[in-house]
Amino acid sequence: MKRAAFLICVVFAPHMFCAAPQERSVSPSRQFIVFGADAVLRGAVSDAAERTKANLLALLRQRDNWTVPIVLNLQPQQANLPELAAAELRFSQTGFGLKLQLDVTFSQDLDVSLVERELLRAILLEMIYRKRPQLAAGTAFIEPPDWLIDGTLALAPGHDRGQLVEALTATGNTPTLEKFLQQRPAILDSAGRVLYRAYSLALVQMLLEPKDGAARLAQYIGRLSDASNDPLTDLKAQFPLLRSDAEETWQSSLHQLRNFQAYQLLTFAESERRLGELLQVKASEANRPPKLTSVAELAKRKPSANEKMALNNLSHELLVFVVQANPVLRPIAREYGEIAALLARGKRRGIVKRLSRLETTHKQLASRMSDIDDYMNWFEATQMKNGSGNFTDYLKAIDQSQPSISKRRDPLTVYVDALEDQLEN
Repeated sequence: MKRAAFLICVVFAPHMFCAAPQERSVSPSRQFIVFGADAVLRGAVSDAAERTKANLLALLRQRDNWTVPIVLNLQPQQANLPELAAAELRFSQTGFGLKLQLDVTFSQDLDVSLVERELLRAILLEMIYRKRPQLAAGTAFIEPPDWLIDGTLALAPGHDRGQLVEALTATGNTPTLEKFLQQRPAILDSAGRVLYRAYSLALVQMLLEPKDGAARLAQYIGRLSDASNDPLTDLKAQFPLLRSDAEETWQSSLHQLRNFQAYQLLTFAESERRLGELLQVKASEANRPPKLTSVAELAKRKPSANEKMALNNLSHELLVFVVQANPVLRPIAREYGEIAALLARGKRRGIVKRLSRLETTHKQLASRMSDIDDYMNWFEATQMKNGSGNFTDYLKAIDQSQPSISKRRDPLTVYVDALEDQLEN
């Protein structure tokens, strides 16, 4: 028993002292095991890991079917070791299977985006080798391509895409798709790195655009372990839209992104109006005009084949909508998308209750936001020294609607007016 414990300690924690194990925390999905630091920092890193995975699964419209745990080792910055990387992913094949460990060196100037990037790399690696647990020790692993990591992060909620679109608009010469796939972002300068992220955003958006784009991208990730040295050929094998004229499709996608203004966030009112339009499912039947049906109605009965197709389209549209929706409304839109995806697969168990709770939360949120707007309008109209001008036309209309009153000029009125002026001065 002691020998077995010693072997486990050597394999899984070679840099730890076995007699004094570090404190650890396990994430809600139990995939991420966080060592080191205090409970607060471990909890924050755990939340970041779960959020990164949730964004990826929402993008791919996949369930969480992880099989390989990911170890996150938190260590403070040491003055005698300033060269330690802020985030370094280590992966190898041991006798126990694939091992994924992310070492995070935390300090006051920690680059959170770098940690998020390495977290996503680890999650993608687990997805790539999930179905190949019995690889020989020392096997060379194929990492997820950089464009996939950058494009996925750019599409995640809360990330500003404005800078990327502006960088893409400012550049004149664009690389061919084949040349872009061969670029190495690690050797690019800061401006080239931003441009690379913009191209990555365009590519991932292009691959997700077809109805089955999310499913094909998930399959592409799962088959990366067998990828060749020709990334363009691998993409063509998985995505039919690239088989006819990949270059024309690529340049068209870049052109659309240059003229795309949806990266600017919608206001809550605009988001609410757009969400209401999306939730009216339009299902077309043979020899009949399209019929509008609500998601709530489809949750109460078995949808037809055409209605399932419409629900699948709705799920994809809501996924795109989440990117540009007001941040307050994003969780609501994301859950509507999950419900639509479940109904499209014919799974209605518990959906009616879930939808009822979601609609109640949605109404409460809309009511609260309306109260906030009313208060802000009152505050601007009555309390602010410098108005924004939003009420100028309204106040002018009120003044014009009031009848003009001729001012009295009798001696008493003239005296009172003069006295009022003196008191004010």
